[in-house]
Formats: sequence, C-alpha cells, structure tokens
Amino acid sequence: MTLLVDVLDEDGLKASDIVLFALPGVGDVGKNAIELLNEANNATPVARFIHPGLTPLARLDEDGLLAPPHLLAKRIEVEGGRSIITITGRGQPSESFQQHNFSTELLKHLSDSNIDEIIVLAGLMSTPEIKEAFAVATSSSHRVNLEERGIDVRRDQPSGGAIGMSALMASLAPMFGLSSVCAMATTVGASGDVHASIRLLEFLSKGWNLNVRLPEDATSKVLAKLNELAPNGTTDHVRELMEEPDAFYI
Repeated sequence: MTLLVDVLDEDGLKASDIVLFALPGVGDVGKNAIELLNEANNATPVARFIHPGLTPLARLDEDGLLAPPHLLAKRIEVEGGRSIITITGRGQPSESFQQHNFSTELLKHLSDSNIDEIIVLAGLMSTPEIKEAFAVATSSSHRVNLEERGIDVRRDQPSGGAIGMSALMASLAPMFGLSSVCAMATTVGASGDVHASIRLLEFLSKGWNLNVRLPEDATSKVLAKLNELAPNGTTDHVRELMEEPDAFYI
C-alpha cells in the first residue's frame, strides 16, 4: 500500500454520494471547473491523498505551511444533509504504472468510504464553433440509467480514447463497485478555458441535480487566480505515455 491519506476531517467523506474528480488536462477544463465550484460553495478541505509517484515538490499552502505533493479532497454541503466531494490537484504521476497504482488505491479508498458514484471532469479538443458538454459511460447499466434521465451520453467520443490518471479513475471505477462517468466539455485547448468549465458545470448541475451554487461569471480575476494554481511544468508526458496516436490526455 503506497497511498497515504492525511485525514483533515474525520467525517469528511461521510454522507457523500458523489465524487467529482479532475486533474490538469486539455484546457484544464475539469480542474478549473472544480476550483470554480469549490470557491462558489465555500468547500471545506477534508483529506489529502499523497502518493510517491507525484513530483517530490513540497509547496507552501494557504496557511503558509510546507505541504507535501498531494491531491486535495474538499466537501461541499448541499441541502438535505448530503454533501459532494471534489478531488483535484496540481498534477499526477508521470509513469503509467504509478498512475495505475494511485488510481486503484484511491478508488479502493473511495469504495471503502461508501461512495456511490465518481464523475471525472475533462475537456475534449474541438473546433471553436462546437460548444458542447456530454457524458461518456463506463458500464452498460449505468449508461441506460443516465439516458433514461435525459443526459446526453455519447458512444462515439472520444474516438481516439483517453490516457492518464483521470481516464483510469473513470474506466476502473466499476471494478470497485462504483458507478462512473466521464463528463466532458469541448474546448479549443487553450490553457484556462473557464467558459468551457462553466458549461461543464451547468451540464452536471442539470443532469445530476447537484443543487450547488454555480459561478456567476468567468471574470479576469477568477481566471488569473486559476492560472496561478495551474502547474508550471512543461514536460510533455503525453508523447511519452500515449499508446494510440490519436489518444489524448485527460
């Protein structure tokens, strides 16, 4: 067992049905969406997930304390005494076996915490005139359930597949007893595509009845803050890890 869980709130994952998960990727659409959602809903930190595959760079946190590399889980309170958990971070392991190890151990932890569903948020590279948001299912039974609820579920996208830890979290989740889906919004791929992030949040709020506060706008102030949170590294791990020439990193 290589995953360390730094519990910040003992009741953090209790009474939570859904986990929203995203990492830096195409346009940082998913990661920015979670950051926007956390800010709009005053999300509370509940746990840090620390894995040896993450770049060994400790950073100062919001309290000025030196924090180990981690993914941070936060809780958003919703009506009825329930809550939503969000998980995101600055990056992911660069080696494929470490991504697999991190994903499986994190999924096991979520399963043991009685989480029912995980939604992975991501961006899909597209042309500027296409502005869509849709879901990609990971099991036939869950796809039927989503379609019956009127959610746009695609069967032909992403046509080239997807790689990275987000792809593993979505596709492996059913093996741990979790319903899972990848929710995607189209983007031209520019860093910090906040408009696509908000479009994705609106899609999730309507399709899953999340009952959360959505960001009112994508102001330059918010965009600047999100860009500060984005990773500064420029290493092209996509070229190193992709197995299919048309697969993309989410």
